[in-house]
Amino acid sequence: MAKKVKSVYMCAECGNEFPSWQGQCSYCGAWNSIVEQKVKPDADSDARRRTTSRATPSKLKGVGTGNYTRITSGISELDRVLGGGIVLGSMILISGEPGIGKSTLIIQSANSIALNNGTVLYVSGEESEEQVKLRADRVCENLSDNLFIFPENNIDSVLAACEQTKPKFLVIDSIQTMYSEELDNTAGSITQIRACSNLLMKYAKTNNVPIFIVAHVNKLGDLAGPKTIEHMVDCVLNFVGERDRDLRILRSVKNRFGTTEEIGAFSMGSRGMTEVRDLSGTLLESSDIREEGSVASALYEGSRPVFFEIQALVTPANVGFARRSAIGIDNNRLNMILAVLEKKVGISLLNHDVYVNVVGGLKPDGPGADLAVALAIYSSFLERTSPRRVVALGEVGLTGNLRAVRNADRIVSEAARLGYETVILPRGNVKVSNPNADIQVVGAESLASAIKAFIDRN
Repeated sequence: MAKKVKSVYMCAECGNEFPSWQGQCSYCGAWNSIVEQKVKPDADSDARRRTTSRATPSKLKGVGTGNYTRITSGISELDRVLGGGIVLGSMILISGEPGIGKSTLIIQSANSIALNNGTVLYVSGEESEEQVKLRADRVCENLSDNLFIFPENNIDSVLAACEQTKPKFLVIDSIQTMYSEELDNTAGSITQIRACSNLLMKYAKTNNVPIFIVAHVNKLGDLAGPKTIEHMVDCVLNFVGERDRDLRILRSVKNRFGTTEEIGAFSMGSRGMTEVRDLSGTLLESSDIREEGSVASALYEGSRPVFFEIQALVTPANVGFARRSAIGIDNNRLNMILAVLEKKVGISLLNHDVYVNVVGGLKPDGPGADLAVALAIYSSFLERTSPRRVVALGEVGLTGNLRAVRNADRIVSEAARLGYETVILPRGNVKVSNPNADIQVVGAESLASAIKAFIDRN
């Protein structure tokens, strides 16, 4: 139990504590100098301190870095997103919409860690023991004897259970259901979430125990609760996907022990989460199909290129204003591309409805798919397609010029492996792309020249 702040009475002149209530300081002799001062708890009982009271500053140059000790989660896609495994003593926050599969993924990982590393404590603040057991029976082939379930919302009881079981891994599902008796606020309030997160962080760092925290999201898809939690934890993972599709994408938003550009792919099934090793093969049904309004693009996520298909449909508007609809692409980005097509290429889309969709439910991060979107719209509008199997990537600027993208050379190599014949890139990328005899690399200065290369039959 934390010590409460108490009041002491000091002399405003000399700073010594008043020995009596007679009105005169016995140290300096001053009259009527009494003031009240709040005394904080001792340093050893302050949960916010990371050093002892005797610690002194040290030179950064002399601090050893060393390699962090990691344990495997038993799921290679999850380990990839975390940077190679779970770092001991780290606090990992995973968020996502209800029903997206957060608890399913975590119970699979918790059971694997229990089988290989020892005791795992799964704290369920939302579901009963029977509900968690039913899920575990469905998604885990062999339940470990070291996996413990604890349905509790009181953070003090959770920490007491941790002291009793000494877990090697701790799961809190979810942080919004936890509360501390020392605070009068209801569970899920900003004060309660911040206080419970502080206590969990202290336990993780003190006992070198990794903690997985499940968090809710609001209606906008952002992490619910105070933003300070994201700054406190070591890693923030975001689990996204469409409810009508099996594909789930786990993306690292923050990672103190690895890159934030890595993604993991999973397929939701009756037996839980299944890893998707060939994400490009899932998003691209066939690289041989060439249809109007369909263009392949790619982006580089962490350590692997991901290929996906962009489809566009341009049709005359019947009544009222023309519609602009985008799935997987930012709608403001789509409007900008349409404006560039009208101004710099000369096609009028004022009286046409435009629909754009990223096949498979993937949401490309960044402007690297701009060129593929523009080519797909152009192809659908003129009802023409490329005579070759084409991959297009590049950022479209307001001037109509194409801006370079990252890791173009690796994307070109992967496109050749997948059987594509041509890659259309910004000219700035051609200089750094490795020449490949199995594929033609076309460098385009502007959107107009990229369109010419796309429909050129020579």
